[in-house]
Amino acid sequence: MGELLTELKRALVIFGTLAIILGLIYPLAITGISQIAFPYQANGEMIKINGNIVGSELIGQNFNGSQYFQSRPSAIDYNASTSGGSNYGPTNKLLINRVNETINEIKVNDSLPANTIIPSDMVLASGSGLDRYISVESALLQVPRIAKARHINESSIDDLIKNTQETPFPWVGQPVVNVLKLNLALNGIH
Repeated sequence: MGELLTELKRALVIFGTLAIILGLIYPLAITGISQIAFPYQANGEMIKINGNIVGSELIGQNFNGSQYFQSRPSAIDYNASTSGGSNYGPTNKLLINRVNETINEIKVNDSLPANTIIPSDMVLASGSGLDRYISVESALLQVPRIAKARHINESSIDDLIKNTQETPFPWVGQPVVNVLKLNLALNGIH
């Protein structure tokens, strides 16, 4: 019995020590280091204008109005407290109907010809529902609508797209634009 109590005591001491080190000291040290070395990234890459947070560079959001670039659709209504897709397969009737409705809305809202091919990122939600990027092609498709709504030259908006496009993984993939950054730049010229 004495040997069992000795082993139990050792186990509790080891458990307590590891709990303090790994559950308290390590997280506080990593948080402190990240706050000192990378404060912008550690705090969610929040964009502030006049001291007010307008969004995060990392999370997509909904933009209302014909004067703004539209983000990808979101299966979770851009709710950043959760993430996820619809989990509909490519043959699911609900997904097919939603995609067709979205294509028709885009063609009507952007005054596009019936035979215009709409990029997939304009009609399909991302896996997280919070994708911050759209393709350059999707952004260029929206330029005439935005220029008309803001009464500005289309070439000015084209220049904004060129200046805000990025390639998240330079070794693979196509250039994309961050919708929040693009809309903020758009507000800056008009």
